[in-house]
Formats: sequence, structure tokens, C-alpha cells
Amino acid sequence: QVQLVDAGGGSVQAGGSLKLSCTASYRLFCMGWFRQAPGKEREAITYITSGGTIRFAESVKGRFTASQDTAKNTLYLQMNSLKPEDTAMYYCAAELGSSCSLARIRATGLTGQGTQVTVSS
Repeated sequence: QVQLVDAGGGSVQAGGSLKLSCTASYRLFCMGWFRQAPGKEREAITYITSGGTIRFAESVKGRFTASQDTAKNTLYLQMNSLKPEDTAMYYCAAELGSSCSLARIRATGLTGQGTQVTVSS
């Protein structure tokens, strides 16, 4: 089974930036991130296919960017213009199969250990 390792995260003030990374033991076609705040449901925020297709949730579009280093099996999530409502645990996620969607990332059981992002006002 694929192993996913989350890194990055931390605490910043509103308007600041953070960068997350996700290193996989091997690259699956569909990988991305979801986040979960206390008492709230998971929210998928992005996926990146191995072919380079990237999609974002409306809540982060224009503020977050994603990239990948295929040689390192590593994904990156650059988060800019952070808001207090971005505060959550962020989990790298992967989905088996040859299709990808934010819904699949949200529902997957293949996740990293998570990393906390805290944005203060």
C-alpha cells in the first residue's frame, strides 16, 4: 500500500504563506489534499494527476497553487493569502484507479498523517 508523508504546515498570521509537501512511496494517478477543521467535515482542496491536471476547490482558487516533482514522488501545495478560515489539519491523500476528482480525494482512505495549519487574525 502506498505510504504518504505530510510535511510543512505551521502557524502564520492572516495574509501569510505556507508550503506543504507530500512524499509518496510511489506515485498514484490521483493525489491531492483535503483539510478538516474541528467539528467540520473534510473539504477536498486540490488534486494533481500524474499527467499534470490540477484542480482546486473554489474556496482556495487563486490563493493556492500546486506542483509536483515526479523524480521525488513529491507534491507541493503553496498556500498564499492565508485566512483564519484556512485553519485546519491538512492531509495528503491518494486515490486508486484511473480517474480523479475532488470528491474522490475527499472520500479516500489513503492519507498521510496530516499537518496542522493555523492562521491567526
